[in-house]
Amino acid sequence: MRVACLDLEGVLVPEIWQAVARKTGIDELNLTTRDIPDYHELMQRRLSILDREGITIHDIQDVIGTMAPLPGAADFLEQLRSRTQVVILSDTYQEFAAPLMRQLGWPTLFCNSLTVNGNGRIAAYHLRQEQGKLHAVRAFKTLQLTVYAAGDSYNDLSMILDADHGAFFRPPDSIVAENPAVPVFRDYPGLLEFLVS
Repeated sequence: MRVACLDLEGVLVPEIWQAVARKTGIDELNLTTRDIPDYHELMQRRLSILDREGITIHDIQDVIGTMAPLPGAADFLEQLRSRTQVVILSDTYQEFAAPLMRQLGWPTLFCNSLTVNGNGRIAAYHLRQEQGKLHAVRAFKTLQLTVYAAGDSYNDLSMILDADHGAFFRPPDSIVAENPAVPVFRDYPGLLEFLVS
């Protein structure tokens, strides 16, 4: 039996923080794990910007409410789920995910959480566990599952390399250059074929 583990942002949906950057005009929020490999550094930077600019969870949720999955993503995921088990392993937050998960048919999602104070300020972020994607892949393997994994960023690299079969989906050139042995897919039909092969 197999399981396909997918990243969320950049694979199935647009980058949430980049959508917030466009809405607010704050270019610093465009940085993602494609740019900064250290997730804690990236999130501390984001929270500092939110504090400085007075952006609340409600502002971010308003932006997310206008977002849709990437073109072709919902159909790809439906086809994939008809052929294998699928788990989304994401560094997003449960307070962000619901509108996008609804549009994707409520797939299984493992993600993180936020602490939000009474006025909507995001006070802290909480990882489900350090290296959560890697630990999930390893746990699935202990269940005798054959694990396929795909993602687009530095924070996906450990799960991609530890999976039985891992690949990049539309990654930046810098990550590809650093990991030339990892297969790269640029469209959903190719990724689907890989994940069910």
